[in-house]
Amino acid sequence: MDEVKKLLTEFADRVVDGLPPADVDADVARGRRALFRIKARRRVTGVLCVAAATAAVVAIGNQVDWFGGGGTEVATGTADKDTAPTATPTPAASPSQADDTLSLFSGAALELVANKETWSTISCKLAPRGWTEEKPAAADRVVLTPPSARTSDDEAKLVLRSAADAQSLASVRVVRTGGKVFQVGTAAGREVGQVKLGDRWLIVQLPVQHQDWTDDLLRRFIGSCSIS
Repeated sequence: MDEVKKLLTEFADRVVDGLPPADVDADVARGRRALFRIKARRRVTGVLCVAAATAAVVAIGNQVDWFGGGGTEVATGTADKDTAPTATPTPAASPSQADDTLSLFSGAALELVANKETWSTISCKLAPRGWTEEKPAAADRVVLTPPSARTSDDEAKLVLRSAADAQSLASVRVVRTGGKVFQVGTAAGREVGQVKLGDRWLIVQLPVQHQDWTDDLLRRFIGSCSIS
């Protein structure tokens, strides 16, 4: 600044016609004020630029955190294949075989298998596994005894018979399937299922303790039977 003042003083010593004498000190003061204002504007501009740059960095950082996870979960509409649970296929149940007899249907402790025995005029393609026919058999009647029951225990036996008329039942449940009408109800305190086959009725009386004989199992058993 001293060099600037020296130059101004040298110029001021040169008198120019028509112009008033130069005031060097005033000119230097005005120059200082102008320089201060320029520096002040530069500092303000620098601060604003830094602030803008900082805000931009923060905004970009937030976007990176949002897109990249940032320690929080982001709903995407699709499951991450690395963490998505995979369903374990359940193997299909296959029919079991024992004594060359195919197991077709079963309840909790009851199993219907292919019947290889020849009965009377009543014949069935299915029979409960292990149940034996009571001998001698009547022409229109078949009695089956479970393996765990005594032959003298009538309440444990399964009785099949053919009749010209249906038996009167209480609390009847009717199901139409396979072109047949199955009726399941109670008679004389026993559960009974019946179906009309041709011009005769097949009537099946269940044991007193018949909890293993579900309606579906009973219909499958009766549906496999025929009357000759």
